Amino acid sequence: MDIISSIVLGVVEGLTEFLPVSSTGHLILTSEWLALPTSDFLKSFEIIIQLGAIGAVVALYWRQLLLNSATMGRVAAAFIPTAVLGLIFYKVVKNYLLSSVTTVLWSLLLGGAVLIGFELWYKFRKQAPQSSDGELALISYRQAVVLGLCQAVAIIPGVSRSGATIVGGLALGLPRRTIVEFSFLLAVPTMLAATGWDLLQTGGSFSVDQIGLILTGFFVSFLVALLAVKTFLRYVQNNDFIWFGVYRIVLALIFWRFLP
Repeated sequence: MDIISSIVLGVVEGLTEFLPVSSTGHLILTSEWLALPTSDFLKSFEIIIQLGAIGAVVALYWRQLLLNSATMGRVAAAFIPTAVLGLIFYKVVKNYLLSSVTTVLWSLLLGGAVLIGFELWYKFRKQAPQSSDGELALISYRQAVVLGLCQAVAIIPGVSRSGATIVGGLALGLPRRTIVEFSFLLAVPTMLAATGWDLLQTGGSFSVDQIGLILTGFFVSFLVALLAVKTFLRYVQNNDFIWFGVYRIVLALIFWRFLP
């Protein structure tokens, strides 16, 4: 990997982390497109730079994370299922799934179909009103745990952490903006834990050049994500996610067609 590849991956991460399209899946496919050799460093890089994008959430929502005990309690409740399942399946995910383009493509394809089908079904239900800021307390602790279980499904690359939690939240009858913001906040402990655990497992045994590449991808993803978060929140105010489902299916078919 060189500095250009690090920047490209950082941009991809920042753009896709909060969209229901799977940032991990996009990083894996982008690495394949860049012809980067599969290695333990690349897998760790793809995990760690996601924390850069999550840093954008901390910058934008630090008051809710640090000063609102009710919100913090719900985020903690949702994080528990993800932490337990992530710990159990960490080795399977890193050793096998993070290097499986086939897994990503199937997840993108099936996830896109589910997203489209869910949105079409959702239109026939009475939709919850659009929420305003400060309504995260609408989420009960039981609902928070359910959302954590939904997010845990996204340990499979290509599923999409935000997509799983958003669909789960809408199925629970939560307002669209509320669940999107909660998904943002839930990403903070999730990626902190994923990055910390990966560093413990690898021992942080990176060369100086590799650390430079990680820091580059980290800060690029942070800057790009700052713009992506605000843009996505504006989008969800008046739009559904059908086109994201279409995009996932098209992307999977394109890669199936042109990858060897």
